[in-house]
Amino acid sequence: MSMPINVYMPRVQRVVPTALLLVGLLLSPWVIASSVSEKGESFRQVVEEDGQRYVLMGSGVFRYMIWTAYAGAYYQLEGETQPQPLSNVSRRLELAYFHAIEASDFAEATEKTLKDTLTLYEFNQIEEPLARLNQRYRDVVPGDRYLLSWNGEQLRLALNGEVLFEEESAEFASAMFSIWLGERPLGEDFRDALLGRN
Repeated sequence: MSMPINVYMPRVQRVVPTALLLVGLLLSPWVIASSVSEKGESFRQVVEEDGQRYVLMGSGVFRYMIWTAYAGAYYQLEGETQPQPLSNVSRRLELAYFHAIEASDFAEATEKTLKDTLTLYEFNQIEEPLARLNQRYRDVVPGDRYLLSWNGEQLRLALNGEVLFEEESAEFASAMFSIWLGERPLGEDFRDALLGRN
């Protein structure tokens, strides 16, 4: 027995818009790729901070010897589609830790890496802000996140959203970002993943 047309049509009218809405949501990049995951740590594709909008360039996991140390994500100001980690472009690097690390270890590693990668003149130029930053590090436990950001005017270091250090120096900002994203980074594979080269 056929269904009366006046009963059938309202159901179709209800079903079709719902189906179209679901298809639209499934095809939306915000649903498909609103975040990425690295070893269980999630990083958003787009971040807004202080009126600026940052877009994820790449993410990855840093391994040291047999240890999976931390996951990271690198962002640049929206519209800056080419990686420019050592320029004056607004950018941010977020690191999520898998192991406990003491503040003194951060300070020691930061200073050693910069001494190894910068010329003596370059290191002397950033030695004072580096000494201040090294005093502001804190211990981390698994799940903690450090954020290093440059908004075009100020370098900022934050732990779990709490700002620990600020400095108005583009040179120091580039030096700090070079630790992970420079020509001689802590890990080339990690750098390339952050820059979206993998």
